[in-house]
Amino acid sequence: MTNEKNRFCKSPDCCNMKGMLQFLIMFILSKEPMNGSQIADEIGRRRGDKPTPGTIYPALKELSKKHIINSTEEGKQKIYSLTDLGKEGLVECKAWFKQVFGDILQ
Repeated sequence: MTNEKNRFCKSPDCCNMKGMLQFLIMFILSKEPMNGSQIADEIGRRRGDKPTPGTIYPALKELSKKHIINSTEEGKQKIYSLTDLGKEGLVECKAWFKQVFGDILQ
């Protein structure tokens, strides 16, 4: 989700389903840290369909690899949270989404 103009968002990445899922995960984690199941539940609540573990965990792994989120172990669960880099990225992505989709949502 990076390019030369802004580091996190570019139209092909943000508009495909993978990019949209990552953006949604970032947004959800900006509210509070959660485990993967809680993230999937929240996405399901918002979208109407809950992503499968085979969808959610690869996205979490990719965001972790990019240092956008991190995880801590709590018992048998991983709790994911947004890093400072992820918070910065979310601001950029929100601005990009507002620019592209703002007039559609009004």
